Amino acid sequence: MRGRCRDPTTLGHGLLRPQSRGRQLMGMAHPTRSWTAEMVRALPDDGSRYEIVDGELLVTPAPVRRHQRMVGQLFRLLADYVEQGGRGEALCSPADIEAGERTLVQPDLFVVPLAAGRSADDWVEVRELLLAVEVLSPSTARADRHLKRRLYQREGVPECWIVDLDARLIERWCPGDERAELLADELFWQPDTAVPPLRIDLTRLFGRIHGEGGSTP
Repeated sequence: MRGRCRDPTTLGHGLLRPQSRGRQLMGMAHPTRSWTAEMVRALPDDGSRYEIVDGELLVTPAPVRRHQRMVGQLFRLLADYVEQGGRGEALCSPADIEAGERTLVQPDLFVVPLAAGRSADDWVEVRELLLAVEVLSPSTARADRHLKRRLYQREGVPECWIVDLDARLIERWCPGDERAELLADELFWQPDTAVPPLRIDLTRLFGRIHGEGGSTP
């Protein structure tokens, strides 16, 4: 199945303004006060990961090894694909993405389009995302599946992938979707119809992440 997202050449249209910090982040919510991006940047670098969505602070400790293994595998596949097609650049967090003063997030993995055929020299030049990927951990499921996923949809990011390591599937979300497309066997991603799609064998990928051997997907 090649996916059901409409108009694959459309980029996210929200104003996304990333600024680099030496942290990681994700999930437990702290709703007792309304936070701003400026307040989050002033927090100490204590090894936790900090994000805010509509003023709600999310704090997560460093991810487990299996989580990082999946991020690394997907990064390699996506980076090779977009670089060969000259379509964009794949990046991993930390790299804070700001969408207004009360929203600042760090997708586990994301793809940004090239600006005039080149990579952006500064984070402030990044205004759109082609893809956002979140790999679930026990402490991040609520934030990734709901708060952050809805944010990506609202900002017009063409595709958001929620990677469920335990269920061995990927939820694909597009703007306007009320239900995810559940992918367990293979995934096709085609941000540009002029370029052949990327195909990922999910059965082999999840097997590799779970230590079941096999070659690179």
